[in-house]
Amino acid sequence: MEIGIYTFGDLSAHARGPQAAQQRLKEIVAAAKLADEAGLHVFGVGEHHRSDYAVSAHTVVLGAIAAVTRNIRLTSAVTILSSADPVRVFEDFATLDLLSGGRAELMAGRGAFIESFPLFGFALEHYEALYNEKLELLLRLRAEERITWQGQFRPALGGVEVSPRPLANPLPIWIGAGGTPQSAVRAGQAGLPLNLANIGGEPARFKPFVELYRKTGLAAGHGADALKVAVSGHLHIQKDSQCARDEFFPHYTHYMRHNLPQRDVGWAISPSDYAQLAGPRGSLFVGSPQEIAEKILYEHELFGHQRFLAQIDIGGLPFAKVAQVIEHLAVDVLPMVRRALAGRTVADSGDAPARSLNAPTIYI
Repeated sequence: MEIGIYTFGDLSAHARGPQAAQQRLKEIVAAAKLADEAGLHVFGVGEHHRSDYAVSAHTVVLGAIAAVTRNIRLTSAVTILSSADPVRVFEDFATLDLLSGGRAELMAGRGAFIESFPLFGFALEHYEALYNEKLELLLRLRAEERITWQGQFRPALGGVEVSPRPLANPLPIWIGAGGTPQSAVRAGQAGLPLNLANIGGEPARFKPFVELYRKTGLAAGHGADALKVAVSGHLHIQKDSQCARDEFFPHYTHYMRHNLPQRDVGWAISPSDYAQLAGPRGSLFVGSPQEIAEKILYEHELFGHQRFLAQIDIGGLPFAKVAQVIEHLAVDVLPMVRRALAGRTVADSGDAPARSLNAPTIYI
């Protein structure tokens, strides 16, 4: 399993303006460099267009990260494809792929945050149609160096060349989804890997969603190897479980109250809500390295996913703490998960018991 981290570059209510945004961007690049050096697999940067986030030009940030990293894969998390020009999106990520030596990926989403629609001249009444058309065009651009195309929401293309071409062939494109059945069907029919974001509720409720995705993909003629799944969510780690919970609570509740799509409403989280979310069957990854590994493995039993992505730098969490989480995730959690999954693989072959002596206990 690949393990990585992602960021939206949120700004707390107590730190806004150009200086705060500048510092946040520096910290994002530094976090990516640490993650690369620690041996994590993926670093993602999201796109938002309002004053409580520092990142609107996420490809620019990813380009800066490409310059200071060597191995880690670089992805959007997500690109709001519905309000973007697919030609520009493809060119940006092809360029990122060249700059990074073939490490670029693109995660295409419809957009839970809607500020980009009026900003770039699109009507929310076309929310679904915009995404469907632009995803179709993006996939055509990935497959064809010269393209003839006509649609509803952008000028037609008449045999034009689209360059540069990426080193990756094809450029990896993931679908970002929040659990709606139409997202599972769309990704499955296209044979595209799927990233499931879960920031609330019990993970088990998404098992039918993942099953629908794979069932749809196989029925459309795509091989099982193409139907990859990633799961993403919020995470915080300290050696002591209670310390991790106590330390993260004010940052998590601040983020959920002030930085969600409806920022004037938010989600007020009580201590009991938080305890339930952080429990063994909740969606929040907060605790000791052992607990985090156990929860990742529990979700792997549900979904059989190939990638786990953690959002760790929310609600004004100090960068020193972010750096500690990166270290725990890479040095402590990743090896435990690898050992346990290797044990499962050997057990499935009939050659060894299902759980090695070094594997963590798994909640079942």
